[in-house]
Amino acid sequence: MVKQPTVTDIARLAHVSPSTVSRVLTGNSPVHPEKTAAVLAAIEQLNFRPNLAARALVRGKSMAIGILTQSIASQFYGEIAQGIEEGLAGTGYQPVFASGQWQAAEEQAALHLLIARQIDGLILLGGDHPNDGLIAVNAQIPLIAVGRTIADLEQRCIKVANREGAFQAVKHLIDLGHRRIAHITGFPIHKDTFERRLGYEEAFAAAGLLPDERLVVEGSYTEQSGLIALEALLARGIHFSAIFAANDQMAYGARLGLYRHGLRVPEDVSLVGFDDLIGSAYSTPPMTTVRQNMLEQGRHAACGMVTLLAGESPNLTPIATELVIRESTARIRG
Repeated sequence: MVKQPTVTDIARLAHVSPSTVSRVLTGNSPVHPEKTAAVLAAIEQLNFRPNLAARALVRGKSMAIGILTQSIASQFYGEIAQGIEEGLAGTGYQPVFASGQWQAAEEQAALHLLIARQIDGLILLGGDHPNDGLIAVNAQIPLIAVGRTIADLEQRCIKVANREGAFQAVKHLIDLGHRRIAHITGFPIHKDTFERRLGYEEAFAAAGLLPDERLVVEGSYTEQSGLIALEALLARGIHFSAIFAANDQMAYGARLGLYRHGLRVPEDVSLVGFDDLIGSAYSTPPMTTVRQNMLEQGRHAACGMVTLLAGESPNLTPIATELVIRESTARIRG
């Protein structure tokens, strides 16, 4: 085995003391620029890689931020994760990802794994972990939540204008003459689901209309659940001319179901999603949806966490939504 270079080796090559090398590595106290340059040159020449665990002990930090997501494969969480990586770039902090896979036990195990890694902070992306457990975590390390609200930690939660976005989506369909508008919801325990359904209902109320409860069917934010929900709607035999899905992935599934039944979008059924995933602009037809900037949410969470770790209070302003009208919606025929 090739012997790894040590601090003593660097000091010898740079003609400085080992304590000077340590000060350069930790950044805890100033070092003369010429000595710093000599140490950095020696580090590069020797291909030195500092022991991260040892540095964590010296600094009292691991320089790792835990990211607890629900599905690493999800386009939605993937874009937020990319935003977090962009927000942490150049800060010295590195993201460490773990997934709950939409299962309570898996989520708890992933949380325990991250804490065992001695992370400096936790960014939570959705999930169902109990509020009291998260409050206990926040007492140990800083926590920021994206996509959920934690009672007593609202100031640490990045909120999205879900209700307003859903209202605009359904109002758009009503303005096109649609009255029989189906709604595919997400998990009933998620606040996003509640807020988006509330926006759906408020759009009807604002137009002096009543939604048909028989046209509301539950999904689980996946493409497959959107397909299953569409089949359930058709099996009920109740006419509808438009669908508002609570996220784009379920809208994709519903679009496949409509195609299999010979129903055209938007000629027979108009379709609106929520999120504005990258693929929505390239679906057939390009899909009308509500944009919530996931990259911005990720960057916002990362910058907020760095601010927290610097001992300051972050300003976690709400994320606005915007209706993006494409070709999957049209005025009702007849």
